[in-house]
Amino acid sequence: MKRHLFHLVDRSPWPFLTAFSLLFMTTGTVMYMHFYLLGGYLAMIGFIMLVITLVAWWRDVVRESTYLGYHSTAVQKGLKIGFLLFIASEIMFFAAFFWAFFHSSLVPSIWVGAEWPPVGLSVFSPYGVPLLNTLILLTSGASITWAHRAVLGKLYEYAVGGFVATITLAILFILMQLQEYVSAPFGISDSVYGSAFYMLTGLHGLHVIVGTIFLIVCFIRFMQKHLTPGHHLGFEFAAWYWHFVDVVWLFLYFSVYCWGNWIVIS
Repeated sequence: MKRHLFHLVDRSPWPFLTAFSLLFMTTGTVMYMHFYLLGGYLAMIGFIMLVITLVAWWRDVVRESTYLGYHSTAVQKGLKIGFLLFIASEIMFFAAFFWAFFHSSLVPSIWVGAEWPPVGLSVFSPYGVPLLNTLILLTSGASITWAHRAVLGKLYEYAVGGFVATITLAILFILMQLQEYVSAPFGISDSVYGSAFYMLTGLHGLHVIVGTIFLIVCFIRFMQKHLTPGHHLGFEFAAWYWHFVDVVWLFLYFSVYCWGNWIVIS
C-alpha cells in the first residue's frame, strides 16, 4: 500500500448520529415553541444524543492525533486552513445580524418613531455590565495568550494559571450576561431594537459558552499531558476561537451598546 502524509479517516457513525441528534433537537424545540406536548421531550432527547455523540466523536479525534500519531504536519496544515475557513463562516454569520442592526438604526422607520433607539424604549447604559464584560473578555484574551506562550515555552505551571484564569473569566462573563438579561427593561419582541440586540448578544453568548467548553476540554487534555510545544493544535484552535469571540464582542459593544445608545437619529 502506498504511504502518504495525509490521514484518510475510517468509517464513522458519528456524523450520521450528530445529524439526527440536531434534527430531533431543532424539531423538538420548534414543537415546544408551538405548545406541542412532546416537543420538550424530543428536544431534550436530541440534546442528550448530541452531547453523547460529540463526546464520542472528539474522543476518536484525540486518539487519532495523540495516541495513533495520524496528524502529521500536512494534516495539521489542512486542519488549520479548515478552522480558519470555519471562523470566516462565523464572521459572515455575525455580519448578517450586524447588517440588520445598522440597516434599522441608520434609517429608522416610522414604526419605531423615526428615531434610534426607538421611541419609548429604555436601553442599557454602556458603562455598567457591558463595560465590565468588555474588560473581562479583554483580560481573558490576555490570559489565554499567556497560557499558549507558556505551553510553547514548557512553563507548565504558568500555563495552568492561564487556563484557570481564562475559564474563570469566561464563566464570570456568562453569569454577568445572564444577570443583564434578567434585569433587562425590554424583550426580544420589543421592536427591531430588541430583536437585533438579543440576536447579537445571545448568539455571542452562545459562542462564549462553546468557547468555554472548548477551553475546559483543552485544560483537561493539558493536565493529562496531551499538549506539547510541537503538538497542541486543539489548544491553538481554542485560542483562535477565543480571540474571535473577543473581537466580535468589541465590535458589538461599540456599535450596539455605545453608538446605538449615544446617537439619536431622527
